[in-house]
Amino acid sequence: MELCFIRGLLFVALTATTFGDDGQVTFVSELSSKPAQKLSKYGWFGNVRLQRFHIPEETAVARWLFSVTKGHKFNCGQHNVTIHIRWGAPPVINPIGSVFPNATLWSPCLSLTLPVTSHSSTTFNLSNPASGDWYVGAHLPEDDGRIEQKGFPSCSYFFQPQLSIRRAVDTPILQQGTFLQLTAAPDKPARLKFYVPEFASSLSVSVADCSSGEGGADSGNCSLVLRLGSTSLQEGPVTVNCSGISCSAALSSPPWDTWLRVVVESGQDNRTVTFNVVSNYTVGCKPKSVGLTADDDINKLRGNSSYTNATSAANSSAVTEPVAFRNESASLLSLLPASACVWSIPVLYEEVDVLSLRFTPVNGPNVSVTDTHPTLLTYPLYAQATGGTLNLQLTLNTTNVTLGNSSSVVACLSPWAPVLELNQSQPCRTALYGGYGVNVNASVPKAVVRLPFPQSTTWYLTLQLICNSSDCGNLSVVSVVPEVFISACVEDCGTYGECRLLRSYSYLYAACVCKAGWSGWGCTDSSTAQSYSRQLTATLLLTFSNLFFLPAIVVAVRRYYITEASVYLFTMFFSTFYHACDQPGAAVLCIMDYDALQYCDFLGSVCSFWVTILCMARIGDIFKYTLFMLGALLIAMSMQLDRKGLWNLLGPILCSILIMVTTWVYRGVRQRHCYPPSWKRWVFFLIPGVLCALIGVCLYIFAETEDNYYYTHSLWHILVATCVVFLLPPKEKNREAFGWTRGWSWSWRPRVCGYTLCQSSKDELYTVT
Repeated sequence: MELCFIRGLLFVALTATTFGDDGQVTFVSELSSKPAQKLSKYGWFGNVRLQRFHIPEETAVARWLFSVTKGHKFNCGQHNVTIHIRWGAPPVINPIGSVFPNATLWSPCLSLTLPVTSHSSTTFNLSNPASGDWYVGAHLPEDDGRIEQKGFPSCSYFFQPQLSIRRAVDTPILQQGTFLQLTAAPDKPARLKFYVPEFASSLSVSVADCSSGEGGADSGNCSLVLRLGSTSLQEGPVTVNCSGISCSAALSSPPWDTWLRVVVESGQDNRTVTFNVVSNYTVGCKPKSVGLTADDDINKLRGNSSYTNATSAANSSAVTEPVAFRNESASLLSLLPASACVWSIPVLYEEVDVLSLRFTPVNGPNVSVTDTHPTLLTYPLYAQATGGTLNLQLTLNTTNVTLGNSSSVVACLSPWAPVLELNQSQPCRTALYGGYGVNVNASVPKAVVRLPFPQSTTWYLTLQLICNSSDCGNLSVVSVVPEVFISACVEDCGTYGECRLLRSYSYLYAACVCKAGWSGWGCTDSSTAQSYSRQLTATLLLTFSNLFFLPAIVVAVRRYYITEASVYLFTMFFSTFYHACDQPGAAVLCIMDYDALQYCDFLGSVCSFWVTILCMARIGDIFKYTLFMLGALLIAMSMQLDRKGLWNLLGPILCSILIMVTTWVYRGVRQRHCYPPSWKRWVFFLIPGVLCALIGVCLYIFAETEDNYYYTHSLWHILVATCVVFLLPPKEKNREAFGWTRGWSWSWRPRVCGYTLCQSSKDELYTVT
């Protein structure tokens, strides 16, 4: 169930008008809000609180309101909240300056810093924003490594974003080759839009017959600002400052199959300008589709959908029939009409898993590339796939042909529109958006590009053979294998990372959480990585420190506390193997599922406190073992609900202490002296045991950090085991081995003259043995 909700949606008709032949332009306002979320210190991308907003078409102004509120009243000082904004996909951020994996490309997004003491807010305004999904992420500064226990009061901050937009509902449409008369004022720019069809190679928007409507020498000298496109923070609209009575703006390689926004603003104060505007676009060429014919059916597509089978079949055909491959390529070239300037290869879209997509050319993985016309492959990328990583792996097939040193295959991966003119000097860029260029040759036959969080649009891959000499000689067609796929994380986060699937309401995305000191987007930055000796030392300390429970087990057995000794043995065993499995590096040993080991470790630790304190209470066996069982069941339930909650540890300890104090007070009042009565018991056993327990709890709650965890937590093991040795009460005089007592009904009692010898039921005075 989607938790995201729109708190308010307001439609307010505004009487903003633009005078002209198009009539009145009406604006409406819409407000959307997201619920407040608790912020976290940044350690990896999972600590970022991500929110998604949708901005509709024809939005004139978008205004975000970011509010941060402190959750507690005690003084936490001033903290800086960092806010990231990106259009089309979640922001790719690097607050800690780590190194990105090889061949991983990313563009920085807009970042805002908001100082917070108790309550702070800031606004961000954006004119003519691009339509679609916008993503907002927020986090606190870098994590200092301190381990905060869940449930313990700490400084908390809550982040809530709100978005209000103002959009036009009847924007005039600019038709191809048709003049439209409009009026622009300083505070009322003229807004219009026109549709750019697919395969458009260029377009132009011209302003003519400009007049200010006022007499004077400069009535025909209009000062206008012509803007084409929208604002996406990374890319802005094309802007032309007009003077005189006419001007124009032209775009080469405009975005395909979309509405393009045109805004004309008046640059003169207190003057209204009237003008005519017209648009024209050119379709330079239409592609020739290859790979599918009219008689293809779903069975052929299904047969080619298996990437492994297609690869093996293509490789075998490439080896056994090289002549057929060249003849087929030559026939395709001869069938290419004169009006076509590009080959269009159909691509099969396969959903493999969550955030796992694969694109496969329908005629096999090998794609023919020539020096005369570029080859085009189209990859539609929907919003649900933007939370992963777009991977391009381009491999030159050198099985049949050998590419010269002066020749190479140039590729350009671009969003919204393809780059149809490729050469060594031309940048991989369209009119409004940048692309990513790679090339392969005989010396470098393989190239890789990774794009974390790619934008939701149609991506185009253009391939062409480029020769440095006048021609390519006898080699006019080569084969390459373009592998394009969506993966959840970059190379599955490598050896020292784990790819985790995250969710922001209904939106899914993935990120790497690193271990053993490794960092970075793909856990490839080893600047702070732990050495193997450091990992081995941590493992040995955290595991062998549990052996300090052996003295506690021996003492419990010698005093015939067999149940308590069993609990200590359970705790020692599972704590040892849990910490052996919990290590982040190579020194890891897991004898069973990690979650089961963690559950048993937490359960045994709390039960050890529970049975030890109840044993100190010196209550009757039936009542004591009933509390043992009831407490163990309740602790098991609470551990299943929230095993890391602080009160799951403190709750049983406080309840057992309450029972113990109650019984001690009762005995002290009844016997009219302090209980336990021996001062040696207090000085040499109880006080040292309580001090060990208090120091251990303080270390566990306040002192543990990620850097010192392996020795502070080891010290916690030692102190807990030591306090058990001190706090266990001495052996009861009426208790024999394995817990049998002489007071049980089935024990033998001697009879003298028909009378049974009675056993004294006098209370034990808790003396030192």
